[in-house]
Amino acid sequence: MSGEKCDSDDNQDSSADCVKQTCVFCKIANRDDPSTEILAEDEDIVCFKDIDPGAPHHYLVIPKKHIHSCLSLQADDINLVKKMADMGRDVLKAKNVTNLEDISLGFHVPPYITVPHLHLHVLAPFSQSFKWSRCKYTAIWYLTEETLLKKLMGDKKRKQWRCNNCMLPCVAL
Repeated sequence: MSGEKCDSDDNQDSSADCVKQTCVFCKIANRDDPSTEILAEDEDIVCFKDIDPGAPHHYLVIPKKHIHSCLSLQADDINLVKKMADMGRDVLKAKNVTNLEDISLGFHVPPYITVPHLHLHVLAPFSQSFKWSRCKYTAIWYLTEETLLKKLMGDKKRKQWRCNNCMLPCVAL
């Protein structure tokens, strides 16, 4: 593993590739951080408790593959986002959170990220979020799962729309 570079789907980040040995979330995803308890895992993603919780229940869901941020996602990543959100909800249920209407699932937008590895925040009950953290999970630098999915689905529709006379994607008016 020494010297391997993290994969980055974000072209703007190609000059700043993350080395797996230094990305804390890559270490967690690879189970190279013994101090982090993995709460749920499948072949693509893992979930663990946030070390600086903003609510009574605060978990992070990350992909095992290094992706810089939510801005790196494309329409092809819709299923990944849905899968991450489903895992977050499943962990909340396992932790006996019964009101899934009082939760927040979302991603911080660069430059407002502390770890440059895609991570979904799962907070519950959101109505009991800590005062210091409220603006952190409601500001313009925080995209909810729902908002991000709408954006990605819009991107997918734009890619699918083609001119009658060519195979190039066209912008719908």
